[in-house]
Amino acid sequence: MSDAPASAAAKAPAKSLPQKAMEKLGLLRDIDFALHLPLRYEDETRVTPIADAHEGEHVQCEGEVTECRVDQRGRRVLIVRLQDDSDEVLLRFIHFYPSHQKTLAVGKRVRVRGEIRHGFFGREMVHPQFKAVQEDTPLAASLTPVYPASASLPQAYLRKAVAAGLKRADLRELLPPGVVPAKLPSLRDALNYLHHPPPQAQLSTLEDHSHPAWQRLKFEELLAQQLSQIQAQRERALLHAPALRAKAGGLVERLLAALPFALTEAQQRVSEEIAQDLAHGQPMHRLLQGDVGSGKTVVAALAAAVAIDAGWQCALMAPTEILAEQHFKKLVGWLEPLGLKIAWLTGSVKGKARQKMLDAAADGSAQLVIGTHAVIEDKVKFAQLGLAIIDEQHRFGVAQRLALRKKLASQKLEPHLLMMSATPIPRTLAMTYFADLAVSTIDELPPGRSPVSTRVFADAKRWNVIEKIQEEVARGAQVYWVCPLIEESEAMDLSNATETHAELSAALAGFSVGLLHGRMAPAEKAAVMAQFSGGEMKLLVATTVIEVGVDVPNASLMVIEHAERFGLSQLHQLRGRVGRGAKASVCVLLYTGPLSQTGKDRLRAMAETNDGFEIARRDLDIRGPGEFMGSRQSGAELLRFADLQEDSALLQAARHLAPLLLDQHPEAAHRQVARWLGAKAEFLKA
Repeated sequence: MSDAPASAAAKAPAKSLPQKAMEKLGLLRDIDFALHLPLRYEDETRVTPIADAHEGEHVQCEGEVTECRVDQRGRRVLIVRLQDDSDEVLLRFIHFYPSHQKTLAVGKRVRVRGEIRHGFFGREMVHPQFKAVQEDTPLAASLTPVYPASASLPQAYLRKAVAAGLKRADLRELLPPGVVPAKLPSLRDALNYLHHPPPQAQLSTLEDHSHPAWQRLKFEELLAQQLSQIQAQRERALLHAPALRAKAGGLVERLLAALPFALTEAQQRVSEEIAQDLAHGQPMHRLLQGDVGSGKTVVAALAAAVAIDAGWQCALMAPTEILAEQHFKKLVGWLEPLGLKIAWLTGSVKGKARQKMLDAAADGSAQLVIGTHAVIEDKVKFAQLGLAIIDEQHRFGVAQRLALRKKLASQKLEPHLLMMSATPIPRTLAMTYFADLAVSTIDELPPGRSPVSTRVFADAKRWNVIEKIQEEVARGAQVYWVCPLIEESEAMDLSNATETHAELSAALAGFSVGLLHGRMAPAEKAAVMAQFSGGEMKLLVATTVIEVGVDVPNASLMVIEHAERFGLSQLHQLRGRVGRGAKASVCVLLYTGPLSQTGKDRLRAMAETNDGFEIARRDLDIRGPGEFMGSRQSGAELLRFADLQEDSALLQAARHLAPLLLDQHPEAAHRQVARWLGAKAEFLKA
């Protein structure tokens, strides 16, 4: 053992900026460098005579510097004239250093690469790449890779680091014969090709990722991801959880009898699926998904009733205080009359009130604890937590979900885990990202819900919309007006909630107009929501804090300003705040042009369908799987190369082979996951 003092670590040499930048990019192991693939390529394998270079082309030319001067008129500009046997080209540098002038001095031979433009003095390049050469300096033997980088990480430095990592990386074939689809190259050959393609390589197949080298990487990645999912599923099957069964004539039956409505067939079906899971001694790991307003809260209440009836506690965690409070009010209304004690735990509960809630959770007198992130703080102890319910699970990071699961670790038991989402997940994504997760789907809305008509208007029609609001409010309707920002942003010319509130207050003189945004104190938010829910307030100007959980059946009109700035699933969530009663409801999407193609696709999808599953499918088409899944990865981008739609054949092959590989070649399977995911495999356990 070393005798070095503990403080020695503090004397370790400081990391350079490039080293820090590489770590930020996730470049830690040799294999990380090997898998850091180029964004594009530059062709430095040939020199184009200056006379043959056409406008708009990126070319490499070589010649002798015949002029190098600094133009002092206005802004200082370095002007360099380069001549070869065919013609000359002007090089223009707006930002330059003394080293530029030294390398580009008159008489020096240089090789330059850039885009040819036509200026006042003929052909020119602005800020080309350049290097000093001799007449016999060899050309590059392969295309030059351009890697994803950052400002503090020069391409030249990164290229050397990647080349060194690629050379050192262990790229031995881990997979047994017959596993890799036919006609695909070895992993080593595939990576060497992608980092250093030969001059004759077809750039189109490299850029669209259809080249066999790309196909090999995609297959490897999908296989590792599927292996890690199945491993997580099998490891969970070895864990133990309390077996929770409802009693005959107990809390579940009493709750069903007390509810002021009957469950839909879909609610009954998913409640039975959850009850069957809870009855097993293995931890449930189930996602409950349903469209906005499909009634997931009552299903959660029934699951909680099963756990409580069996003598265990339940925790329900929501991402925002507004949503947590909505759940709290509903569950208190349903469960407290049946004799249950419910604790309320959020960041705004302080002092003695907070301690009282903590004590009730710790001694077991609170059978149900509802709150926000506060539920997973270290100080929160449970007597015996049997079921954890996480609403809008995609809004929580993986570490937070893991923390909630560990609240029972001291008893060598895991709580059952039920996650809920009002953003339906397309089947392909569920198969891939949630292969280790059982999925229950509520695919029908409760009776009495009115369909929402969606209309799209340019911002020029804003006053027409305000006039319509005046009519609706005069008839007794309630209205939401949603703004994307709280304060003005210099970067984006967006109307802010405060200004809009003042404008609409003036337009609706005589009616109460409220304002709700994320920077208000919890008590202020609660007061505003109480006024709106009670019908005293006719119009509520809000930011996206109302995206989930707000339930005001009388609200029948919603206006979403700058709708082009919102994501498709967020627009659908917001629209779900209206149409919650029997009144015909309308959602107006106001946009500011010109619209991008993505913006047009989003607004068209909203106008054409109310179906959350169809919305989710289109959202996947528009955004791609990585963005759609959001916090599922939470820092662990699980698919970097494969595309779930384009590569469905490779995905199916990986799904088929993964269990066979785990059963017949467990060591190879373990190495495959370690190579591709490293520590990221832990994220799948949440």
